[in-house]
Amino acid sequence: MRVCVLGAGALGSLTGGYLAESGVDVTLVGRQAHVDAINSDGLQFTGRRGEFTVRDNLTAVTRADQAIGEFDYLILLVKSKDTAATLRDAGSLKERVKCVFSFQNGMGNETALADWCGAEKVIGAVTVEGAEMVEPGIVRNTVTADTTAYIGELDGTVSPRVEAITAALNDANFSTQAVSNIDQVEWEKAAQIGAASAWSVTNLAINPALTLGHGFADRQGAENYVDIAKELLGVYTTMGYQPQNFFAPLSWNKQTVAMDREEAVAFFQTVGQAMLDAGQQIRSSMHLDVLNGRKTEIDYILGPYIDKARELGIAIPVAEYAYRIIQLQDKHAR
Repeated sequence: MRVCVLGAGALGSLTGGYLAESGVDVTLVGRQAHVDAINSDGLQFTGRRGEFTVRDNLTAVTRADQAIGEFDYLILLVKSKDTAATLRDAGSLKERVKCVFSFQNGMGNETALADWCGAEKVIGAVTVEGAEMVEPGIVRNTVTADTTAYIGELDGTVSPRVEAITAALNDANFSTQAVSNIDQVEWEKAAQIGAASAWSVTNLAINPALTLGHGFADRQGAENYVDIAKELLGVYTTMGYQPQNFFAPLSWNKQTVAMDREEAVAFFQTVGQAMLDAGQQIRSSMHLDVLNGRKTEIDYILGPYIDKARELGIAIPVAEYAYRIIQLQDKHAR
């Protein structure tokens, strides 16, 4: 199997590096400094699987047209706001890839890929695996879940190509399930990370030392989180879905829907204290973007829920307030 990762930042490098370590032939397309470090010293990892370096089965380049040959899969992992420009510059790859999917945050990624290479090549995929770039060439694996990724055909089937990449990811210790309801998984993840991202940016980012644990453990922080999470999950359930906690133990959607507000606030305070007691330093990717002065993916992560709520006639004032704040921040970010 040959895989090209278009957008080898932290998560792209982690996904590609794990696949390469398991024997898959992987080409990473990334930034110059990162590529230079990989080609000089290998791709180094820290975090949940310990410290190790990947050199074999791995090629790192800075441009799509430097990726040689044909690929069974292309994984898109740039920031969603960079998708259009990235695909425009990757035209040399579109005829050389058999199947493409996105592990990006947010919604609408499959549409962009279908416009680029044809809908017949696109499958659905979603992950909550987390990573941070320590420095060029070094990636820390920060977050995982019992099932960290789901893959399925957009028509609701499980095909041989879905099964093949699912098996490859599992062999790479990237726990993945092939599913027939990938659309539901994507909407539930969007509710989960939409709530966590919008809440963490508007509640925690003012102090770089704060993490999800600090915000949840504080009663006011827990109240703010519950309010936005219940709004988004209200839209999700109105769409006809029931929460499944696809990414347990990192998702608490079932509990949030089942509990009244006071019960939910107390529950998340307990979750937050447990995070602090365990020394977990968890921040959403959008939170990290703000801390680093970068524009966020708010339009791709929370935007679809804002649009869906308006379509369904559902009021989500807390989410819309957070959305406007983050949009204002983005106007002054690089």
